[in-house]
Amino acid sequence: MRQTFGLFKFVVAFSLLFACSANAENAEPQSEKREALTWLKKIQSAAQKLNYSGTFVYQQANQMRTSRITHVLDGKNELEKLEILDGKPREYIRNNEEVICYVPEAKTLLVEKRITHDIFPAILAINPSDVTEFYNVRKEVAGRVAGRDCQSILLEPNDNLRYGYRLWADKSTGLLLRAQTLNEKHEVVEQIAFTEVSIGNVDRTRVRSNYPNTNGWHVENAIMTQVNLSGWTVKSLPPGFRKIREVKRMVSDVSASTTTSDGSRMSAQPSQREVAQMVFSDGLAAISVFIEPGTQSRTEGSMQQGAMNIIGKRYGDFWLTIVGEVPSAAIRQVANSIEFKSK
Repeated sequence: MRQTFGLFKFVVAFSLLFACSANAENAEPQSEKREALTWLKKIQSAAQKLNYSGTFVYQQANQMRTSRITHVLDGKNELEKLEILDGKPREYIRNNEEVICYVPEAKTLLVEKRITHDIFPAILAINPSDVTEFYNVRKEVAGRVAGRDCQSILLEPNDNLRYGYRLWADKSTGLLLRAQTLNEKHEVVEQIAFTEVSIGNVDRTRVRSNYPNTNGWHVENAIMTQVNLSGWTVKSLPPGFRKIREVKRMVSDVSASTTTSDGSRMSAQPSQREVAQMVFSDGLAAISVFIEPGTQSRTEGSMQQGAMNIIGKRYGDFWLTIVGEVPSAAIRQVANSIEFKSK
């Protein structure tokens, strides 16, 4: 958008003198923009429709985590296996919308429904063309990631309420190979990238669990129900963010805790409580507001971890946790505009 707008002012000022050259100059960035959007569509499609398996590394500040993913499209069913390779073993098996997390040291299965569809290498939850309203999208240089030729795409935000992104897509298939989250200084605050990947001809048996015998394991259902959180509103969302889901779920206290696929903490020996969640997204970034009965033992405050910003605060008799991979200004804006009006 910035390139096009600057060129537009130039064309208005000098249209009588440079009409022909101006048209040529204007066509070039528009063509590049269309090509960049085509790449975003390839990225979105490839993550869902291709069979692939690979190892990727997630980097956040001075922390690194290695995982292995296997994705298979079996008829109309989308099957996926995600293995956490560092620290305590964790395994997530997804069959369409159902996700089962295996916690072997606690002999526990956590069963849940996935909330968002933007887990690497899938990142887009909306039509790529809609992204251009809040991001300037352009194609950058070609390169190589994990031994494969790729094309890079830059998404620059039009405000300070969202991060920028630099994406590398496989030239042959469109599969996303690397994604960087960029702050306002274009510094990388978070990165996730394949170190090795194979695309196509993935054996369906590779999405089976490494723990076939779970007899006697504790099964914990993270049951989520669609609700209408009547009375709770966010008065000032960042532009482009809209509510995509309202759910209630049972969440465990953190005794022998683990982490579910969307960041909630759950325990092997649960003492459960009900938590409501509102999810907002602009198609790339997401913000969640968790609402639960307040506890006096908690301390209000904020923290940042890589691209993630979190605020915890009291609101009357409730405790609110606002979390999202957006700049702190966006989280503060949401946190300061949450209201509850009883009927």
